[in-house]
Amino acid sequence: MGGRDYKGHMSKIKVSNMIYPILIGLGVVGYMLYREFDPDVFSVLHFTWKSVLWIFIAFLFMFGRDIGYIIRIRILSDNKLTWMQAFRVIMLWEFTSAITPSAIGGTSFAIIYVHKEGISVGKSSAIVLLTSFFDELYFIVMFPLVTLLVGKSVLFDVSAAVGDTFAMGLLGIALTGYFLKLIYTLFVSYGLFINPKGLKWILLKVFRIRFLRKWYRSAVKTGDDIIASSKEIKTKKLGFWVKAVSASFLSWSSRYLVVNAILLGFFVFGDHLLLFARQLVMWIMMLIMPTPGGSGFSEFLFKEYLSDFIPVDVSLQFGVAALLALLWRLITYYPYLIIGAVIFPRWLKRNFGAEARASWKKPEAVEEESGNN
Repeated sequence: MGGRDYKGHMSKIKVSNMIYPILIGLGVVGYMLYREFDPDVFSVLHFTWKSVLWIFIAFLFMFGRDIGYIIRIRILSDNKLTWMQAFRVIMLWEFTSAITPSAIGGTSFAIIYVHKEGISVGKSSAIVLLTSFFDELYFIVMFPLVTLLVGKSVLFDVSAAVGDTFAMGLLGIALTGYFLKLIYTLFVSYGLFINPKGLKWILLKVFRIRFLRKWYRSAVKTGDDIIASSKEIKTKKLGFWVKAVSASFLSWSSRYLVVNAILLGFFVFGDHLLLFARQLVMWIMMLIMPTPGGSGFSEFLFKEYLSDFIPVDVSLQFGVAALLALLWRLITYYPYLIIGAVIFPRWLKRNFGAEARASWKKPEAVEEESGNN
């Protein structure tokens, strides 16, 4: 972001963009129901008080997921962010992630969200980079752990329902996503904990290659962020790392328990660990998808990858799974579009309106930017 052109950067985010993931997601679910349509699908899903209870618990798990994020970002800011500020940052971050491709997410905008709450640019960069690091660390540790616990053959054993080719495709996508995450985590770890200046030097050398030069400025900024973040984290004690990792574990684990709760609202099944493991694998796949928030692919993957957990006649499994996929996204995805659509315009007006443009910079931010420029 040359010259800290925050307003120009934020102009890329439009509330109207939320219509695209909604249309994609609903379109895919509608198509799946059309292909698998059977009136009996609706007869096996009985909404009872038990269903209502477990759907409520599913929402509680999503609340736990957000609480974990909010606690973590307060820890990373040394509690300089209030609870309300932390809530606002997380909701804006989730909204941006929901309307941008999963492979991009809201990370590039998150520094602005944190900075606008009165945190200096350098510390904001450190907070966002550490957040990303903890998220990736969760996947790096948990994927091999759950694979070991449930077994690779069981984790990807969907060939009976969808065929060997598709099952191998799922494995390939999962492994691709995992190794991309592993490479990124090793890359960031080297910069944060070992040699930040050396990593910046490598980045600049790489992005001087002709076909990569258009991203050279972004590489410079990334290198600067890593150096600033490295200085920031060297002062942290063991308690800081324990609390941040615990909050990350709470957040991501709560997210994966949502589907367990949804299925318990309608059916009885036994292997909750396997279902949890498959959701973790699903999320790794979703993170490399090009659609906003993984829309379309997420619903499709839910139907294909989790349908064997639904104890109904095989001819009805896919249709029931498609309906449950829609319910899953209504709980885990669409609320962030709604909350973001309410918060984002007000936030944008407050920070980038005609009167705000001249006064939004906090003293420490002005001082830091003056030093950088």
